[in-house]
Amino acid sequence: MRPDLSRRSFLKWSAVLGAGAATGVLAGSSNDLLVPTASADKAAAPITVTPHVCAMNCGGGSCVLNLEVQDGVVTRIDTDQQDLAWSPAQRGCQRGRSMRQQLYHPDRLKQPMKRVGKRGEGKFEPITWDEAYTTIAANLDRIIKKYGNQAIFYHYASGVLSPVFKSWPTGIVNRLLNQIGGYLNYYGTYSSAAYSFAAPYILGGGSNNSVDDMVNSRLIVLFADNPAETRLGGGGQYQWYLKAKQAGAKVIVIDPRLSDTAKAIADEWIPIRPTTDNALINALAYVMITENLHDQAFLDKYCVGFDESHLPAGAPANSSFKSYVLGAADGVPKTPAWAESITGVPAETIVRLAREIAGTKPTCLIQGLGWQRHAYGEQPVRALPTLAAMTGNIGRKGGGNGTRPGGKSSVSLTGFPLGTNPVKASISCFQWPDAITHGTELRAKDGLRGVDKLDSNIKMIWNYAGNTLINQHGDINHAKKILADESLVEFILVHDIFMTPSAKFADILLPDRSSFERTEMGRDATSQGDRIFYTPGAIEPLYDTRDVYEVCLRLAEKLGVADKFSEGRTMEQWQQWMVEETRKKTPTFPTFEELKKNPIIKSKETPPTVGMATFIADPVKNKLATPSGLIEIYSPQLAKMGQDWGLAAELPPIPKYVPAWEGPESPLKEKYPLQLIGHHVKRRVHSTHDNNPWMEEVEQQAITLNEIDAAERGIKDGDMVKIWNDRGTIHVVCRVSKGIMPGVADLPQGAWHTPDKDGVDIRGCINTITKYHPTPGAKGNPQHTNLVQVAKL
Repeated sequence: MRPDLSRRSFLKWSAVLGAGAATGVLAGSSNDLLVPTASADKAAAPITVTPHVCAMNCGGGSCVLNLEVQDGVVTRIDTDQQDLAWSPAQRGCQRGRSMRQQLYHPDRLKQPMKRVGKRGEGKFEPITWDEAYTTIAANLDRIIKKYGNQAIFYHYASGVLSPVFKSWPTGIVNRLLNQIGGYLNYYGTYSSAAYSFAAPYILGGGSNNSVDDMVNSRLIVLFADNPAETRLGGGGQYQWYLKAKQAGAKVIVIDPRLSDTAKAIADEWIPIRPTTDNALINALAYVMITENLHDQAFLDKYCVGFDESHLPAGAPANSSFKSYVLGAADGVPKTPAWAESITGVPAETIVRLAREIAGTKPTCLIQGLGWQRHAYGEQPVRALPTLAAMTGNIGRKGGGNGTRPGGKSSVSLTGFPLGTNPVKASISCFQWPDAITHGTELRAKDGLRGVDKLDSNIKMIWNYAGNTLINQHGDINHAKKILADESLVEFILVHDIFMTPSAKFADILLPDRSSFERTEMGRDATSQGDRIFYTPGAIEPLYDTRDVYEVCLRLAEKLGVADKFSEGRTMEQWQQWMVEETRKKTPTFPTFEELKKNPIIKSKETPPTVGMATFIADPVKNKLATPSGLIEIYSPQLAKMGQDWGLAAELPPIPKYVPAWEGPESPLKEKYPLQLIGHHVKRRVHSTHDNNPWMEEVEQQAITLNEIDAAERGIKDGDMVKIWNDRGTIHVVCRVSKGIMPGVADLPQGAWHTPDKDGVDIRGCINTITKYHPTPGAKGNPQHTNLVQVAKL
């Protein structure tokens, strides 16, 4: 099937694969690497070290991986060890350094296949690439002619997402679809939907201090932020947390669980009930206001809506943030005692924390993304910048604006040209099930953007390098039911390297190439500026795999748009074009030939940056991108949106505490008394690496219960337990710990959904029991907002 496959490679891999190659997925133990038989002269073969980057969406950046290659085989993976005084090494973590286990995993997809059983059964048979292309092109053509281009949906995915040139390589699919009339687009991400939606309403896109500025902080308070597990390497973010600690900063971590970050650097861990952070922040504000600890001069000069005298025109009386906190708006003062009953944080702790934050200058308040993946996740995103404004820490060294810590970038890259999508409609990335079942009924209040209504429901899904179709989506059983119905979605295409839970729902399944078998190219905005990389594939592509550019080019040929799609360029020529276009804007950017010779170019030393400093220096001359040009604690835009959508209580103009639908105050707690969250664990990147045997040694998939909750249920450490609610059931091992808030359970997200014959998940996939209920503003995923019960098996 591969005319370009050398005889040597064919013989090498045929000897290893044997008859198993015909199945597309080799049977056998997943603990045994599938590596080619060594040639007779292997001992004499030289070892070359090939620089590469770890292209995964971990949030830590693209770490350097030095691949030792002998006789065409990756034999070992090392990493960057060059620690500079001003920049940590781009050191890979355990996930990146175990990538060889993925590269030579026996379960790699090896050839194109078509479904022969029911959707979701995972039954496929091999086909030729030409049959695959013909089938895909025919379905694209048929569905577009019958339903229109709004029926085509390019699904959210991040399996090949890294800080690279914009839309490379995922945008290759976008470009093809734009050449044939477009597709239904999406906005937002599963990682940061509520954050991306809400932060601009208060700060207008104002940037935060760079992460290396934390060394100037005296106090650092982390809200739901866990960089020790999520941002270990690459951009060097966690290393700067450590440097700040070494420089003398006090660190407080507020989190339902004793995270690795809290264990490593925290002077104090304050456990809190999930979904209640806004109540805590409101009570902190109450103490500051009533004890006159807030910076009124800063609020008067730079903010809108803190108090009644600074409300925007048309805002109702008693609608300011101060009026809400003091109880003038609803008769309920947001006292520490009020917050204690909701959050579980003792009132005396709240008072002490408020005084410490207000009295320590500079203080750096940082939010993670965990708390915005909750019901009403839009609220805390705006609440912490409000606290940063109240304490006057915005625009000063060692402070910050209460959002995520920033990186540095000085280069404006020219990305892969997608073309123009003729379809103007967009939905939230989380709402695709609604667009399948009743897409034509969606309106603006439901999250539809760009058009008044859709002309068609989704009828085809293209899923490239993603596991969000099933595994990473809320309420898996709900999604499975929808996707299994072939009268709803008529065709599903999946392009991946493994038979993931999502891949089992494909009609046509294509084998992709791994990162080490393709060129990675781009820019990583690290803590010390831009790092440029161009790292070609380290080995010949394995099996009968094809990269996404070749797949789209062949489909373009079938669809009659090959010339428009490629413009006569190969994939490498497109990469060269992007470099040349970038150099037109930034002449100092390396040439393509320079990148080839020096594949990883580290940034130079640069001083820390202070976000919003120009705004603070002159708010009239340097206005923010809000309607008023100021920090909008009260947002007139959100006030109108809430009224227009009938969601005034759920989407208020000021950051309020809104009780969650499955939170600590929900009546459902009588039936399901435990709040279940699912943190990002160090053994996986989302669901990537769940089938990696080395990562199973790093950390076993397990639910964690507080020892009080475990004792009430007769559960001991290491017991197998049942976790359930009305949406599904999971069987998994249990850890018993003091390091989690009583009443809270934690099951790390990303385990591959593995149902037994009764539909019980036996791997520990949290989304078996998470809720599909989009948040009110962003229409994002609230997958940390769940109530469950746990019992010993």
